[in-house]
Amino acid sequence: MLKKISFKIIFSATIATIVIISTFAFFNVRFLERTLVSEIKRHAAQQSETIKSSVRSAMLANNRDDIGEIIKAIGKQKCIQGVRILNKEGEINYSSDPSKIGEMLDKKAEACYTCHATGVPLEKLDMKDRTRIFRIHPDSARTFGVINPIYNEPSCWTSDCHIHPEEQKVLGVLDLTVCLKTMDNELNSARIDMVVFALIAIILLGVLLWFVVRLWVDKPVKKLVRATKEVASGNLSYTIGHLNDDELGALARSFDNMTRKTAEARQQLFQSDKMASLGRLAAGVAHEINNPLTGILTYSSFLLKRAKNQPELKNDLEVIVHETKRSREIVKGLLDFARQSVPKKNKANIRHVIERAATVVEHQLNISKVKLETELAPNLPQVLIDANQMQQVFTNLIVNASHAMCENGGSIRISTKLISLKPYGNAQVKQALCPKGHNLMDQDVKINGMPSIKLRAKSGNNEGFINLDPVYGKNRHKYGILIDDKAEVELSCPKCQTSLIDPKKRCPQCGAPIYFIEIPGKGRIEGCVTKGGEWQHWKIREEEGAKEYIEIKTADTGCGIPPENLSKIFEPFFTTKGQKGTGLGLSVIWGIIDNHGGTIHVESEVNIGTIFTIHLPVDDTKNE
Repeated sequence: MLKKISFKIIFSATIATIVIISTFAFFNVRFLERTLVSEIKRHAAQQSETIKSSVRSAMLANNRDDIGEIIKAIGKQKCIQGVRILNKEGEINYSSDPSKIGEMLDKKAEACYTCHATGVPLEKLDMKDRTRIFRIHPDSARTFGVINPIYNEPSCWTSDCHIHPEEQKVLGVLDLTVCLKTMDNELNSARIDMVVFALIAIILLGVLLWFVVRLWVDKPVKKLVRATKEVASGNLSYTIGHLNDDELGALARSFDNMTRKTAEARQQLFQSDKMASLGRLAAGVAHEINNPLTGILTYSSFLLKRAKNQPELKNDLEVIVHETKRSREIVKGLLDFARQSVPKKNKANIRHVIERAATVVEHQLNISKVKLETELAPNLPQVLIDANQMQQVFTNLIVNASHAMCENGGSIRISTKLISLKPYGNAQVKQALCPKGHNLMDQDVKINGMPSIKLRAKSGNNEGFINLDPVYGKNRHKYGILIDDKAEVELSCPKCQTSLIDPKKRCPQCGAPIYFIEIPGKGRIEGCVTKGGEWQHWKIREEEGAKEYIEIKTADTGCGIPPENLSKIFEPFFTTKGQKGTGLGLSVIWGIIDNHGGTIHVESEVNIGTIFTIHLPVDDTKNE
């Protein structure tokens, strides 16, 4: 417990609080004491002057009885301990205690030393030198004393009844002592109140600090520690979620983002390892099996020619030849899929690439009775591509198209042209984030073969998910919940539930709220939240304007692709050819086109044909 950061914070803050409050209490009591003493001094000085004024007339008349009565009367007042008048020799002439009259005081005593320290009585004293605080007995209350000099006046040395010479300045002093018990009681009470206040303040601050630290520090730190342990144990799917909007919350979001990226990196590493293993397996298979397959194919083909008059043997040999060829295609497909790499781009003429691909498959097309037609635009600008990988794309597309033909053959038409595409309806979103950095791209649900944008949706009492079309301006969304047409939908991040609704903006077409999605490095996309609402706006892409692309279309007159399979054809190992295909060809094509910053789309009608459309950016712009 002593090592916990929350304990260290609370302990340090408590010590600091004790020091601060104790210091405050000490100086506050000191200030109060100085204030009270100052007030006592002022009051006692005024009282001393009042006494002087009261006895002045009697002293001028040398009426000793009246002076004594006045002194006695004043001495009986509450809190006054004594009133004395002393002559210059230190003899008590008048006193509120008659038994003290006539006593001589020691000039070196506490009340006399200040005036007689030099041997000659001082004529003038500051107020601080005229006052003293002392105790009559060690266990008695404190006493405050003030002396007030009685100065010689003309009426004193001119009067017949007085014998004071004119040169004598001080005739004596009035000594007034006041009890400080009431003040001391008030100070003690103030000290007790201050101690109680300090204890209550320390306890309350300690409890408040404990609560705050526990809520804002201890719990988040515990979650962070637990998360690090979970991740250290290999659980990269563990997320902290939303903590606070402070630094610890930012740390938690960064940790989740780091974990997510680590998981993605591990998945990519796993995929890379898998692909590397597959590549090594394919290379081994090619090396170990291709030679035997070639021998089997050669001898079985030779025996097939000699078995024309043996129908049963001929059928068996045809099966051997067919399966051997299929095995060879499987090995070739594995090699093509496993060897995908970062393209080595150079300026190239796309027309020459297509022509080389057509030359490679020319013989195969003739055998399949397939006619290849090309309409390649002249003077197309060169594009930055890996010519070998792009040749593989067109070769695979042509071969796939030929496989889709019926026994009577058909035609394949390849055309190219330079086009200018506006971002609306064409720009593809390949990365999308929520405001807290969570990835919104869904690789499992694809729209027209492209990963969609997954959002949590709520409409009325229905909750679920919506997958938005990744093509800006398209609205081929997939709804995972039942939503009425034109109904407004609340959209949020599937991971952190952060709202994606902008409260400050409205749809310019229907006035409904709008959602927003962050696109790294490209601003954000905004759209209408109503079902069926078609308004979308991508400010940065719109400001960039239209861009030039080379469009390559490969159209065939084959059997077509069923609508339910269109979204799956680019997935690895998905095939409609049964045992005739590996399901890797179109995956390879997709990867190559995507690595070149381009897009590929497919349109197909059963029994009519299929069109693959490729757009390659002329300026090699990625992240459309």
